[in-house]
Amino acid sequence: MTGSLFKGNFWSTDILSTVGYDSIIQHLNNGRKNCKEFEEFLKERASIEEKYGKDLLNLSRKKPCGQSEINTLKRALDVFKQQVDNVAQCHIQLAQTLREEARKMEEFREKQKLQRKKTETIMDAAHKQRNSQFKKAMDAKKNYEQKCRDKDEAEQAVHRSANMANQRQQEKLFVKLATSKTAVEDSDKAYMLHINMLEKVREDWQSEHIKACEVFEAQECERINFFRNALWLHVNQLSQQCVTNDEMYEQVRKSLETCSIEKDIQYFVNQRKTGQVPPAPIMYENFYSPQRNAAPPAKTAGPHPARRGPLPVPKRIPDDPDYSLVEDYSLLYQ
Repeated sequence: MTGSLFKGNFWSTDILSTVGYDSIIQHLNNGRKNCKEFEEFLKERASIEEKYGKDLLNLSRKKPCGQSEINTLKRALDVFKQQVDNVAQCHIQLAQTLREEARKMEEFREKQKLQRKKTETIMDAAHKQRNSQFKKAMDAKKNYEQKCRDKDEAEQAVHRSANMANQRQQEKLFVKLATSKTAVEDSDKAYMLHINMLEKVREDWQSEHIKACEVFEAQECERINFFRNALWLHVNQLSQQCVTNDEMYEQVRKSLETCSIEKDIQYFVNQRKTGQVPPAPIMYENFYSPQRNAAPPAKTAGPHPARRGPLPVPKRIPDDPDYSLVEDYSLLYQ
C-alpha cells in the first residue's frame, strides 16, 4: 500500500470522542473472531477427515469384497482394496495436516493479540490523560469565567457607589474590585496553563492515534494476507487430496484393464474341472423284460442279491389247488 488509509479517515471533531478509534478496534476484533472461526472450521474438517479415513480403513480391512474371486479379477480386487486403504490413510494424514494449519492460525492470532495489546495500552493511557487534562482545562475555564463575572460585578458596585457619602464603604468596594482583578489574572494564567497543557496532551494523543492507525492497518493487512493464504492453502490441500485419490484409483483402473475374462474362465476350468465324459443316457427297462434277468456288470466288488424271476403264467385248471381264478375269489369272508 502506498499510504495509510486508517490515519486519515478515523477522526472526530469532538476532542473527547473515540468513535474512529473504536471503529478500528471493532474491526480488528471482528478480524480476530473470523480467524478463530476459520481455525475452528479447520479443526472440524480435520475431525471429519479423520473419521472418514478410519471408517474407510475399517471398511477396506474388515468388509469382504469379492473374496472368492480368482486369477486376474482377484488381483484387480486386491489392488482395489489396497488403494482404498491408501486413500483412507491419506484422509487421516490430511486430518493431521489440517490440525497443524489450525495451530498456525491460532499462533498467528495470539501473536497479533499481543502486538495489539501494547498499542491499545498506550492509546488507553493517552485517552485517559487527554480526558483528564480536558477536564482540568474546562474547570480552569469555568473558574476563570466566574472570576471575570465577579470582577465585573465589583466594577459595577464601585460605579454605583461613586456618589455615596460613606467613604469607608467605598474603600471596601475598591478593595473587593482589586481582589477580583487579581483573582481574574490568576485564574486567567491557570486557564491558559491548562489550555497549553491540553494542547500538548492533544498533540501527543494525536501522534499516538496516528501511530496506532498505522500499526493497526499494518496488522490488518498482515491478517488479511495470512487468512487469504491459509484459505488458499486449504483448498489446495483438498484439491491435492482429490488428485492423490484419483491417482490411487487409477491404479485400480490399470489393474482392471489387465483383467481377462478368458483367462479367468480358463483358470477356473483348470483348477476346478471334474471330468470330460458326461453320464450315459438312462435307458427304459421293462419290469418283465428277460434282459432284467441278466446280471448287470458289477460296479463294485461283492455279491449281488438275487432278483426274482418272472412270475409263472397261471393255467386255468379247475382242480389245481395252487391257483384260484378271479371269479372264485371273494373279498367277503364266508
